[in-house]
Amino acid sequence: MAEQYRQRTALAHRGLAVRALAATDADARAAAGVVLGECGLRGQTALRGDAGDPAFVDAVKQAIGSAPPAEPNTVAGPANLAVGPRVLWLGPDEWLVVDADGEALSQLRAALDGRHAAVVDVSDSRAVIALYGPHARDVLAKGCPLDLHSRVFTAGRCAQTLLAKAHVILHQTDAAPSYEVYVHRSFADYLWTWLEDAAAEYGMTVRGS
Repeated sequence: MAEQYRQRTALAHRGLAVRALAATDADARAAAGVVLGECGLRGQTALRGDAGDPAFVDAVKQAIGSAPPAEPNTVAGPANLAVGPRVLWLGPDEWLVVDADGEALSQLRAALDGRHAAVVDVSDSRAVIALYGPHARDVLAKGCPLDLHSRVFTAGRCAQTLLAKAHVILHQTDAAPSYEVYVHRSFADYLWTWLEDAAAEYGMTVRGS
């Protein structure tokens, strides 16, 4: 992760915090079918290892409080990053560890030192866009090939997929539904523009980070 004083979110130039403050009409906000926002800077750690190795799994759990999930497309750890890191399943031996302050990186490196595992800081590689509201699923369905029906893709599920031709990691954080969309920084501005356009027919508002 870059030095803190140099850190800047991928969408900082869009002035989203100012737009959120300007949306002061409570009735209009309540009527919005979709809410968009950029999540603040967070730690992101790429983790590779053997999910079938009890020593590896235990070391990860001891380091960050959650074992790497073995079930495909699931997420382990608390919903609130202020409580602790969460772990997104990306493949049989690959996970993305997300935390609020980046401390998980050093904790994992210490716990897995000398073991057959890889721990890489990827915090600066992706932006995270929050998307929620009664029509959030409808917006995603316009550009995502996944079956997002509430009986199929539920709270606590994640998947690597395409959204408007951009490679993303999609995480449904609750049943509202609410989502977090991890996208490479170079595609963040493009994807935000697409999401705003796709959400326009439902009524869209912006939240602060």
